[in-house]
Amino acid sequence: MAERCQGCCVRFLLYNIRYGAGNGTRFHLPFPYAGYLRRSSSQFDRIVDFIRSVQPDVMGLVEVDGGSFRTGRLSQAELIAEQLGYHFVSETKYGAASMAKRLPLLRTQGNAILSRMPIISHRFHFFDEGVKRLVIQACTEHLTVFLVHLSLTYRNRQYQLERLYRLIRQVDRPVILAGDFNALWGERELQLFLGATGLVSANPEKKPSFPSRAPKRELDFILHSPELRVAQFQIPPVIYSDHAPLICDFEMR
Repeated sequence: MAERCQGCCVRFLLYNIRYGAGNGTRFHLPFPYAGYLRRSSSQFDRIVDFIRSVQPDVMGLVEVDGGSFRTGRLSQAELIAEQLGYHFVSETKYGAASMAKRLPLLRTQGNAILSRMPIISHRFHFFDEGVKRLVIQACTEHLTVFLVHLSLTYRNRQYQLERLYRLIRQVDRPVILAGDFNALWGERELQLFLGATGLVSANPEKKPSFPSRAPKRELDFILHSPELRVAQFQIPPVIYSDHAPLICDFEMR
């Protein structure tokens, strides 16, 4: 269990849960990526137990199943919200005109923001580039959270960051921008974006989170506005997904 720092105001969890499909050698048996085609209930239960132990106030979950055969047609975000007592918003991560939106398995694949605090408003934005286009914007009384899963293509990621810059400029309260950025070059891909937005990485030591069994790459980011101070940041050695989770305790300045 990740210990909460004393005096912490908001604990934020970012976790790419890979639809609860699992990790390790068995995931690729009897053929590569076979884990995506199996029921996810047992691994998902482990993820829920982990979330329960962490007790986040707000979380961004990437690669959440919205109700395919893997989950018995049940939304993973809704299940977590019901079991642990959260408000939530979730959406499919593909654009309305995407072919993926028409395919039975892909059309349920999305992202979600969950919060113990009421979510007073939310919006779903969609990038013009890339396959994974969703940006979730959710507002609590004192905080705005953006959750993303950026493109695997460098050029598309740069276009997506430009759109994020325009969205963040419109917000007049503390901001957390989190997600799987697929930044194959690490934080140096984000230097211009961070300079333009004024956002700061909660992980200045550039600790890697992927792959979870032996992390080598910093693909997952929690970025925040200066009004939020990082009291504690950690990447626990949890291997229920191919990504390790990120936990950050914030204090309001």
